[in-house]
Order: sequence, then structure tokens, then C-alpha cells
Amino acid sequence: MSTVGVFGLGLIGGSFVKAYHAAGWTVLAHNRSRSTLDFALLSGDADGELTKENISDCDLVLLTIFPEAAIETLRDFAPYIGKKPLVMDCCGTKRTVCEACFPIAAEHGFTFVGGHPMAGTQYSGYKYAKATMYARQPMVIVPPQFDDIFLLERVKTLLAPAGFGRFSVTTAEAHDEMIAFTSQLAHVVSNAYVKSPTAKLHHGFSAGSYKDLTRVAWLNAPMWSELFLENREYLIREVDCLIENLKSYRDAMAAEDGETLTALLAEGKRLKEEIDGK
Repeated sequence: MSTVGVFGLGLIGGSFVKAYHAAGWTVLAHNRSRSTLDFALLSGDADGELTKENISDCDLVLLTIFPEAAIETLRDFAPYIGKKPLVMDCCGTKRTVCEACFPIAAEHGFTFVGGHPMAGTQYSGYKYAKATMYARQPMVIVPPQFDDIFLLERVKTLLAPAGFGRFSVTTAEAHDEMIAFTSQLAHVVSNAYVKSPTAKLHHGFSAGSYKDLTRVAWLNAPMWSELFLENREYLIREVDCLIENLKSYRDAMAAEDGETLTALLAEGKRLKEEIDGK
């Protein structure tokens, strides 16, 4: 029977725990809050606590915690991991974690791979975790070497119980540059949008557009703050680009320039169709 070890029982880690439990794996878990770990054990989702004594028994170890915590945890457990487990983080940024963890793995003789499951909800915590969270969703992989086909096949095999739909392989740099646009900027915009005084009066006047734009305003503030600051150069660039574009719309409205405003809106629609292939 295969064994997975999971550090962190929030939404991401909890969903892995439940997916691997459903697949029949032995699940070992570790969490900062003992009450959450006890709940996972009592519910049967986890079979035991992940410790320095049993981590070497794992086939796969997942670090589903904040980036700095992932680095410190790996550094603490590294002497006990051994050669059997594949270790992967699931943090939202990759450069800081990979730059620290690749050398730790090399020093202690185990394999570390960067990972980012592209799935989640606006909620956080184990109670929102579900076994089907990753079904048919993308998974981004940052390997230590790009020409190791056997490693990539091993990664896919070990992640099979999660049910990912496809895998993308990239560098930590390219990942962080892209994620600033596809994820982090969306969270900044959503969180800032609801700060309008008008937001408190929206009931009865809002529908799909409001719900779509504000969904991720409901976020884990400490986690996203850490991710934003780690990726600040790329994220600031995206925020500056957005501000510049918003100013173009504002200036056209202030000048009552319908022709320019129509052109801006048409351009945005065209780009959306072009980008999404519709």
C-alpha cells in the first residue's frame, strides 16, 4: 500500500488528504493546530500523524503550507526523509521555495519538485476541503531538471489519486511571472473593489457580475500577503498596467468621449475573444 504524508490541513492539504484517503492510500498528516489534526484522525481521513520517525516510509510528501513555513519544515525534516519519498510543495509562488528547497534536497539525497495545484475556492480551512477539489484541474510542476522524463512520469503517477486533468512544466521564474496576472492580480482587484462605500448598499441591485468579481475578495489575508510580497515585482507591474488601463477609461468618460470609450470597450472584448479562442 502506498503512503502519502501531508504537511498542513487547510483547504489545499485537506483536499489532498481526502483524495488520497478515497484512493486507498495510507495518509499521514501534520498540522500546526492539533485540533484540526485530531479531527482528521477521528474522521478517518488521516491514518496517523506524520513525524520524523515515519516520514521516510512515505512515497510522496506534500508541503501544503505557506512558503516560508514550507522551507523551514523541509529544513527541519530533511535529515529524516531518506531516498524513498518524492517531496513536493504546493505553494502559490515558486522562486523562493525552489531556490531554498532544491539545495536542501540535494544535500540530503532526496528528490524535491515544485508544484502548484491550480484549484481552490474563496474559503479556507479543512472544513471546506473535498476529495474532488483537483479533479480535471491543471497542475503546474517545477522540476529540478527539465530533461528527466522518468521523474515527470513518477510525479504524474504519484499525483494520480488527486485526479488532475493536465500538467504544465515550467520554471519557477516563468510560473511567478504568469501567476501574478492569472491569480494574484485578480485577488487584489476583487479585494479592493469591495472597499467602495456603495458595496454596503448592493443588495437587490447585484447579480452575476458582482458575484464573479467579488468571489476571491474572501481570502486568507496572511497567506496572500506573504505571496504578494514574495512576488511583488511581477505583481506591481501588473497592478501598474491595470491602473494605466483604468485611467484610459476614466479619461474618456470625463471627456464625454464616446468614440474613444467605445473603442476601448471593443478592444477589450476583442482581446478576450482572441485570448480565449472564441
